[in-house]
Amino acid sequence: MTDPDPLGGLLGRWRRLAETGVLLDGFHALKHAVRFGADVTAAVAVDRRAALALADELAPDVRGTLDALLTEVPEAAYAALVPRRHPTAVAALAVRPAREANLRALAREPRTAPVVVLDEPRNLGNAGAVIRLAAGFGATGVVTTGTLDPWHPTVVRGGAGLHFATAVERLSVEELPPGPVFALDPEGEDVRGVKLPDDAVLAFGSERSGLSGALRARADHLLALPMRPQVSSYNLATSVAMTLYHWSAGPHGTA
Repeated sequence: MTDPDPLGGLLGRWRRLAETGVLLDGFHALKHAVRFGADVTAAVAVDRRAALALADELAPDVRGTLDALLTEVPEAAYAALVPRRHPTAVAALAVRPAREANLRALAREPRTAPVVVLDEPRNLGNAGAVIRLAAGFGATGVVTTGTLDPWHPTVVRGGAGLHFATAVERLSVEELPPGPVFALDPEGEDVRGVKLPDDAVLAFGSERSGLSGALRARADHLLALPMRPQVSSYNLATSVAMTLYHWSAGPHGTA
């Protein structure tokens, strides 16, 4: 028997899944999530043909998967599902990775790439940008301490779906994964003279107050980024990018 109201069924199912699922806001977030093995439970587009044309142009590797996932919905239905309209008018829901799996990935030894720690961050967009950077550099994962939820929809939007390309979790300072902790601080040693090992835990303080006392006490090394006198600070994502680039440019990895 066919569903007399398939759209109503989809909307109801979406609302149920949204209670625990991860919102993938936009074509690029969906594309990245699919590429990195996310379990996508529902996906919609206002213009399905246009979304698949984007896949043909930008992501032919996942075009077939998106073709099977996407359901076309009217503009009003899309607006009812998504808090704000993404320019691509594509959205999806995915299952959040199990915490246990992320913790195993973060603690795996030997580690071949650093873990990035954001110590009590405040800005959701900055956290998303850092996760996107970490995924691009192949970092093992991104950990936040404090109250910010690294899986908040705004963070996922800023990360463009790349939460699924690395391990993302919120932990206390006491729960940080193993490895030497290199914390960024203006009073630290110039990072350019330090070789960062693959198992490094790279810690960055909050945008306003820097490192917490607990993280500073946990640090094995304090590092400083080169900065012109009288310039007060870099953006958090910029600091992470500079540090990860320094790691990636040095000798590392196993033969």
